[in-house]
Amino acid sequence: MAKNLLEQLREMTVVVADSGDIQAIEAYKPRDTTTNPSLITAAAKMPQYQGMVDDTLAGARETLGKDATATQVVALAFDRLAVALGLKILDIVPGRVSTEVDARLSYDTEASIVKARELIAQYEAQGASRERVLIKIASTWEGIQAAAVLEKEGIHCNLTLLFGIHQAIACAENGITLISPFVGRILDWYKKDTGRDSYPPAEDPGVVSVTSIYNYYKNFGHKTEVMGASFRNIGEITELAGCDLLTISPALLGELQSTEGVLERKLDPQKAAGMSIEKITVDKEAFDRMHAENRMATDKLSEGIAGFTKALETLEEILATRLTAVEARLAS
Repeated sequence: MAKNLLEQLREMTVVVADSGDIQAIEAYKPRDTTTNPSLITAAAKMPQYQGMVDDTLAGARETLGKDATATQVVALAFDRLAVALGLKILDIVPGRVSTEVDARLSYDTEASIVKARELIAQYEAQGASRERVLIKIASTWEGIQAAAVLEKEGIHCNLTLLFGIHQAIACAENGITLISPFVGRILDWYKKDTGRDSYPPAEDPGVVSVTSIYNYYKNFGHKTEVMGASFRNIGEITELAGCDLLTISPALLGELQSTEGVLERKLDPQKAAGMSIEKITVDKEAFDRMHAENRMATDKLSEGIAGFTKALETLEEILATRLTAVEARLAS
C-alpha cells in the first residue's frame, strides 16, 4: 500500500504539531508540539478548556490572596495556564513541548531569563523534566543572549520569529538548542513587497531561507536544530523534506495525510557538508548591521512581536473576564 506524504515525511524529518488543541495533537501523534500566545488564546476560548481556565484562575487567586489585584492574578494565571496546557501535551507526545516567554520581554535579556526560570520551575514542580521543555524566545539579539545563559543552566530554548541568516548564525554560535525560521511569514512579506500572487515551491523565499540556514548549519557542523515553521501550503513543506524538524498546523497535517505521491528528500546533511559556503561570524555589531540591511527580517520580527503581544493582551482580557465570573461563583 502506498504511503501518504505525512508517512514519508516522518521517515526523514521529525514532525511537530503547531497547535494548542489537545484533540488535534491526539489525532496526529507528533513527536513534539509547539505553542504560542495565539494558540493558547484560541485554546482558552474552546468550551472543552473552560474547566482548566477556571481552575487555573482560582488557584492563582488562592496563591496570591484576596489583596492581590486582578492584574496580578491574571499574570500568574497566564503562566500557569501555559504550563498546564504544556503538561497535558506532554501526557500525549513522547518528546518536547515549546512554551513561550512573554513577547513583551523580547528586548529585555534579564527579564527573559527570569521568566524562563519561572516557567521551568513550574514544570518541574509538576514532575516534568526540563529536558522535555523548550522555552521559546524571540530571536532578538537580547533574546539570543538570554537563551545563551539559559542553555548553560540546562534550560533548552527554541528561538522563534527567526527570519534571517544573521539570527540563525547568532543562535548557533551561542549554543541554542533549536531555531524556528518562519517560512510562511517570509513568503507573505515577499508577495506584498513584489506584488506577486505566488511563487513555485522551490523558489518560495521562505523555503530558500530555511534551505540556506540548514545547509550553513550542516556545512559548519553546528548542533543547533532547524525546525521550519509557519507554513502556508504543503508545497513549502515538501520542499523542506529532510529538515531536522518541521512544525505543522493540524490543517496541513491533514492535507499531507490525505495526499499520496512520492516524497523526495530535499535537504541532506551529507550534501550540505560538501558545499562551499562562506563562514560568517555574528557579534552584536554584525547582527545589528545585517538586521538593518534585511528589510524583511526587520519588518517581520517587529510585526511578530507585536502580534504575539496582541494575542497576550487578548488572553489577559479573556482571563480577567473569567476571573470575575469565577470569583462571583466562589463568593455565592
